Amino acid sequence: MPALIRTRRLLFTSGLIVGVLAITGRAYAEKGFGGTDGETQEANAGKDGTVSVTVGGVVFDRSKNGSGNSAGALTSTTSWSPPPCWYAPKYTPDQLKKYLEPTWEAGSTGYEWDAEQRDRYVNGQPYKDFNKDKTGKGYFWDSFVNKDFPPGWDSCEKPIFWVDQGDPPPANIKNAVTPKILSELAYAEIRVPSTEVTLAPAAQTKVNLPTWAWLDAADFKPVSVTASVPVIGISATATATPETLRIEPGTKDAVTYPDSGVCAINDGRIGEPYAKGKADRTPPCGVKYLRSSGDGTYPLQATVTWEITWTGTGGTGGDLPDGTFGATQDVVVQEIQAVNR
Repeated sequence: MPALIRTRRLLFTSGLIVGVLAITGRAYAEKGFGGTDGETQEANAGKDGTVSVTVGGVVFDRSKNGSGNSAGALTSTTSWSPPPCWYAPKYTPDQLKKYLEPTWEAGSTGYEWDAEQRDRYVNGQPYKDFNKDKTGKGYFWDSFVNKDFPPGWDSCEKPIFWVDQGDPPPANIKNAVTPKILSELAYAEIRVPSTEVTLAPAAQTKVNLPTWAWLDAADFKPVSVTASVPVIGISATATATPETLRIEPGTKDAVTYPDSGVCAINDGRIGEPYAKGKADRTPPCGVKYLRSSGDGTYPLQATVTWEITWTGTGGTGGDLPDGTFGATQDVVVQEIQAVNR
């Protein structure tokens, strides 16, 4: 593996140890656009207390994201996954010089590698004197890695490259930041509320008694995250909209309403709250247990499917794979007691 890749990854791992800085307003570290040698990180505190964090040249606005202790990340309904690494603007000509020259002077990467790098960034093959004559007209781009190090995190091996302001990144560089890539990074940051459903009867239900299930309409509304790269003026917003609720009773001795166990959204609500006068009605969303849970409980699983769409600068936009988020809750089912007279 090239020495440059080895060196950059070592520095990146070290940068992760530092963590996100707690900052009021804006602050910048010495290298790159507000971060360490390995990862750009910056925190901006808004008036509402929401903190958006920059990671790898990308700023995330989470002010419209789901919140709460039970909120969680979506799982894609397909094999799709967000980019494990990406390329984004990181250095001005002067910043790249300050980053590379100490490495060359240390001699730790070997004469041959140092000479190749000097040819690339100083001697005009292809960049002359770190492109200082283009200061203010573009940026050097570098690779960044998903902090969870998913499979493929080490696949962004292109050397640092220059992009003129206003130009798209080279077409042959996969995962170079574009509105589409930003939408995928934003998708990974979406958090949705817990899917614990409200049941009636609440504390316990009875055998052969239809149990109504619903989700609070106030909690289940669209959420979104916006990812942007301010220095080049591009952004994308990924929006998750609740679509369906699947009820799995936790036992074969049960039937669901509807038969499929999938409850669609109706007037912004999933399911329908139980109220007096509905005892003889069939719930639009719910379950009926056919056997007692005995001394235990049944693990009812409630999973919401969220539809994901995105919009970005330049009129871009489209669909991303649906995501799911579920929760399990224990249900007590008792036999109906008959009184003999």
